[in-house]
Amino acid sequence: MKRAVLGLAAVGLMFGGVVAAPATPVGGELPAFESTGVEFSSGKYKFNRPGTNHGAFEWWGQLTDTSPGDRHNVYAEVKVQGHDWVRYYGKQGRSVRLHKSNWDGAQRYTAKVRFRVCRDRGALRPNNCAPVRLYTHDWDRG
Repeated sequence: MKRAVLGLAAVGLMFGGVVAAPATPVGGELPAFESTGVEFSSGKYKFNRPGTNHGAFEWWGQLTDTSPGDRHNVYAEVKVQGHDWVRYYGKQGRSVRLHKSNWDGAQRYTAKVRFRVCRDRGALRPNNCAPVRLYTHDWDRG
C-alpha cells in the first residue's frame, strides 16, 4: 500500500513538472532607454505563453521626465505585430512606475514587439524618441 501511494505521488510530481515547464513565460531585462528629456530604467519584460494573460507581451519599468522645467510630457510606446503604436503617458516633471500588457486578440500569443520612449514636444515640433528596439520570441520553436 505504501509503495502504491509513493508511486502515485512520484507520478504526480513528474506530471506537475511537465505541466509547469511549458507554462513558464519567456522574459528578460529591458535595457535603459534614454533620449533628451526622457528616460526608462529598471525595465523587464516577458512573453506570456499561449493561454496565459492572452499570450501578452508584459512589461514594466520606471518612466522619468528628466527635464522637468521644459513643461513637456513623456511616454512609452509599444507596437505589437499587426497593430499601431500604443502610448502610455508618464507625468510631467516626475517619475512613474508602469506595468502593462499588450497583445493581439486575434492571435494565441505575441511573438514580435517594438518598444521606445519619447518626449512629447507638442504639435509643432517633432518628439524626441529613443531608438526603437525589437523583441521577438518564436513560440513554435520553443
